[in-house]
Amino acid sequence: MSQPPAGPSTPASASESPRTATSGGSAPDAESARERSPLALAALAAVAVPGLDPARLALPQERSADLRVVGVVDTQGRHWEVLETRADATGATLEAEAEVLRRIGRIVDDGRLSFDVPRPAGTLRLEGSYIQVRSHLEGRPIDIDSLRPGPGLSAGLGKALGELHDLPTTVVSEAGLPVYDADDVRTRWLNLLDDAAGTGKVPPSLLARWEVALEDTALWRFRPVVVHGDLAPENVLTAGGAVVAVRGLGQAHVGDPAEDMAWVYASVPVDCLDSIESAYDLARTEGVDRHLRDRAELVSELSLAEWLRHGVRTGSDSIIDDAVAMLTDLADQVGDEPLVEQTGPRLAPVPGVKEPAEPEATTSEVKMVLVEEDADEDADYEGVDDGTDAEADGDGSDAH
Repeated sequence: MSQPPAGPSTPASASESPRTATSGGSAPDAESARERSPLALAALAAVAVPGLDPARLALPQERSADLRVVGVVDTQGRHWEVLETRADATGATLEAEAEVLRRIGRIVDDGRLSFDVPRPAGTLRLEGSYIQVRSHLEGRPIDIDSLRPGPGLSAGLGKALGELHDLPTTVVSEAGLPVYDADDVRTRWLNLLDDAAGTGKVPPSLLARWEVALEDTALWRFRPVVVHGDLAPENVLTAGGAVVAVRGLGQAHVGDPAEDMAWVYASVPVDCLDSIESAYDLARTEGVDRHLRDRAELVSELSLAEWLRHGVRTGSDSIIDDAVAMLTDLADQVGDEPLVEQTGPRLAPVPGVKEPAEPEATTSEVKMVLVEEDADEDADYEGVDDGTDAEADGDGSDAH
């Protein structure tokens, strides 16, 4: 099962207000009281986007609790997606995400990204609903099970994530989405740890394992980056053996790259991780984050605690039971092992033939010679023969 995202809460709305549609003589209340048909949404897309003349409906045709998505192809052959929500929080998320997508889209157009993102084209705010029109992205959701080691799709996934994490953080911060530094991230996990411990349903060995990792300050020295926040196969689109698009950026924020990498380490085949990590590191301009995998593993484990907390807060016994079962399985797997092995500094080997540092078995004897105090002064007089008594010569000169 997929776990709820461990990222930040729903973002605030973006600064730019959408256009508001007005229709003379119409009755918005009556229109919003019933669900609009796909054809009605296609017609509204034509209002939101100048020059969009709908020709036919197309995929996707999707529905969730708070969101409808209808595909439309116009007379120019352009493929669009019309998104409608009646939930204010979802509308604010879509609006903020659109701001992020506009900024990333400009970077794509400059040739600085190897993948595309949806392009917002227009919005409408009718009484009771929010409608947004975006470009449709071609491609298929990434098939994790088909990944193989090497320079193919595994490396492409690592490169795409590295480029995403290397974006300027202003694409998120200027859109009004959350920004967390390293201390903020660590504090949020500590708060979750306290909440999880308070339920009395987390095995003590896991609480101790997580506490040690959270108290290890070396793990939390990282540069905050643009984080996707909701990585899943349906949000990474591929074509021709390459990652061609990334979508689903409604939970984007500035924070710990380990939040995205946790999905990678938990999902992809183990033998593909080296290919992904190598391509990821090459795409990043920052130095290698030595504890990225450690934090990603911690994030993955703490997502179970997040799931438990969600179940407790919503009063869902089924979610609580599910979380407790997974936590018990995890405790059995890891036992008492620490999440991060504590090791001393490792010295690089010195090339060449190693020789023992002990002294040789046979040494030359050094003869000790007693040196008189006046010997150094006598040596300063040139022309004085060995054995000459300088003090006696001085007395003789006084006699004359």
